[in-house]
Amino acid sequence: MAARMPLALFALCLSLESTHAQEGISLEGVHVVPHVQSTEMRYRKEADFSLGARVEVFLRNTSKETLTFPASTEIRLRGQTPAELVETDAWAWHDLPSAWTDPLDLPPGAMTVWSWNGKRAPWGVGKQAELTLTLPNAPQPSRLKVPIDKPNVWLSAVTFLGEDDSVQPDSMVFHVVNQTEGAVKLDACRLWLPKSNATWRALVPQPWIRAEMARFPQDSMIPAKDRGGARVSTGPLPLTYAALQVRLTDADEQSITAWAHQRIKREVFDIGGGWVADKLGTINTLQAEPYLKALRRMHVNTGMHQEVSGYSDSDLFERYPLKYMNRLQPISHYDTDEMLPRIHAVEFLGEPQYGGGTPVSPQDVWKAFTPYAPTRLPTSVTHSEERIWRFYAGLSDYPHYDAYRVTAPSPDSWSRYDRWDGESIRWGAPLETIGEMSRSLRELNRPRPVAYWSQGAHHGWRGYGGRERSSPTSDELRLQAYHGLSSRITSLYWFNLSLRSLLAYPDLIDPITRVGREIRMLEHYYLEGDAVSHQRILRDGKPDWDLDVIAGPRGAVLFALDLDYKADKQERVFKFGAPRETTFQFKIPAYLNAIDEVFRVDADGLREIDATVNDSTIIIRDEASRVAIYVAAAKPGERTRIEANRQALIAAENALDFDPGGKETDLQVLRELHESSSK
Repeated sequence: MAARMPLALFALCLSLESTHAQEGISLEGVHVVPHVQSTEMRYRKEADFSLGARVEVFLRNTSKETLTFPASTEIRLRGQTPAELVETDAWAWHDLPSAWTDPLDLPPGAMTVWSWNGKRAPWGVGKQAELTLTLPNAPQPSRLKVPIDKPNVWLSAVTFLGEDDSVQPDSMVFHVVNQTEGAVKLDACRLWLPKSNATWRALVPQPWIRAEMARFPQDSMIPAKDRGGARVSTGPLPLTYAALQVRLTDADEQSITAWAHQRIKREVFDIGGGWVADKLGTINTLQAEPYLKALRRMHVNTGMHQEVSGYSDSDLFERYPLKYMNRLQPISHYDTDEMLPRIHAVEFLGEPQYGGGTPVSPQDVWKAFTPYAPTRLPTSVTHSEERIWRFYAGLSDYPHYDAYRVTAPSPDSWSRYDRWDGESIRWGAPLETIGEMSRSLRELNRPRPVAYWSQGAHHGWRGYGGRERSSPTSDELRLQAYHGLSSRITSLYWFNLSLRSLLAYPDLIDPITRVGREIRMLEHYYLEGDAVSHQRILRDGKPDWDLDVIAGPRGAVLFALDLDYKADKQERVFKFGAPRETTFQFKIPAYLNAIDEVFRVDADGLREIDATVNDSTIIIRDEASRVAIYVAAAKPGERTRIEANRQALIAAENALDFDPGGKETDLQVLRELHESSSK
């Protein structure tokens, strides 16, 4: 983009000129998230590559009077009402006044955010839409030109952080992508907050923040085609929806403003166990302490439940807490200071793209979540099929997806992957497609955080393609988890760690424990960071490694994921070779060029490796296979801190004095527990 391009044609999320202000309402900015569609996934039905975009418009009341927007407000885009655009399949969903049950009262100077999700290219990037609205008592309609432009400066991640003893965040980290041809300077930021949760649609400007911004790079200059951001001390923040406004300037001192709109929630890396609450004779599995110990040892702190008598109301919960994921009704019971620390997210729609045979439309999903909007409860929804989940993008506060790569139901057609020298298999799919799907979900919902259901132990799904084992091997489990983790998820849920599933595949208990320990060792990097680089490395024209980088103010985590694995014809499992000498070249942002040290990390310890940093590249020479994890620490002391954390995690595991993954006697305790329920 030329440096002097008019702002009306500038990229996604940029401030708009005053010519967009009419009749007391001004269009302050537009946040556009272009749709993406994987070219790697394979389906029986051809994917539609006519791509739309998710759009948020930031509207401010420039008059001296409160403006009221009832559901009857006359609003049209390109001459059609929002309902007509959804009915004619032009839009997937919208959040404009005609869909609301309560009117919006917008005070002078306040802002509101309206959004829609255009399904295909006519509503994709490079287009424009005229928004016509008739304000109360206005003599004529207001006409606002909304540019739907491809981004070149945008907020790629916005994460709210805080102390462990509070559900309220007191800081945030945001990451900026600069795809222009010149450097941009990070100047200031501010939040727009409602006066209360009940008035969450009316956002009031807060003071500009400058001094409290710890910028990266420190000189505030984000180079061309590079990334930067800031960690910001905000003080305690309310758990509600907010707009973030980040102001930058280009080389010509032209102002650029990047926007985001999302729920404020303190981000915590939670590890889910799936359907942990199950019948166990006359009691529930959550009332059985040995089972709770097993989950705790695997670092699981979340499950698909909301309250179980004899667990949630007992000291068992205090000793082995599992956060709630469920409908969380009645809302008045869960939206309380006492309950909020126990909650991961509202999750009750299952997989709406399938809906048990009848898909739930995106607009109906939006409607199902509306009762939670004025609350402090974050919503989550399970996405299922990358081919169509862009239509559901932006509907929940914390979207996640489920996809499993061996012996499991799946929407993609496994026999159509030409991955292993032309051989077709039906019992598995390329493990690296987990990373492909993770990146897709992340980009469609940015800058919100996302999560992933990873394949764990499961006792069902037998008979896929002649494979005997209905759960992954330890290698298959680890690679699937890390293709998600390396794409920067901020929670991981295992499917499934029910008592029955663990007993069916006890050989997965220790591999799951190791992944959990490694997550806990590095969780600050996942939470504070952003996915900044993905490379597919080929050898002799065939996939060799996936290299991924998550970077942030404290440094970067570098992932090398082995793609040189074989589909064993006899056992019908994926097999990896011995460690091989390899040279990796990881791309990092310029703000990390002054790295203090680089070391390798796993559940067993930290070790030195041969690494050099040169011009936004870290070169590592190592022997590796399967998963190799490296930390590039920006400041001294990180290696000592991570090792101390690792030792503390092992001590906590050992303090439970229960290791069903390593001791046959402890595993037998779980077996007897399960057998007693059938007597």
